Amino acid sequence: MIHQDKTLVCKDCGEEFVFTASEQDFFEEKGFTNEPQRCKACRNARKNNGKPQREMFDAVCASCGKACKVPFQPRDDRPVYCSDCFSRNR
Repeated sequence: MIHQDKTLVCKDCGEEFVFTASEQDFFEEKGFTNEPQRCKACRNARKNNGKPQREMFDAVCASCGKACKVPFQPRDDRPVYCSDCFSRNR
């Protein structure tokens, strides 16, 4: 089936966006039956906001002594390295 560009309205922001013929081909190829309901900007914002933020903890690098943040709770029995020292010691 030959598709033509369609103008749709985003359900989040209300702006019009184009559902291109090539995007329609892709949707058909993947077996998707519904048209997109959000524009690209709203899809990206929704995708990025849905991810939980990683909790970061303050630490002091065991190698160079500078303050850093790490994605785990530091323990006294294990050394913690800043990203520079960690990369260097890898």
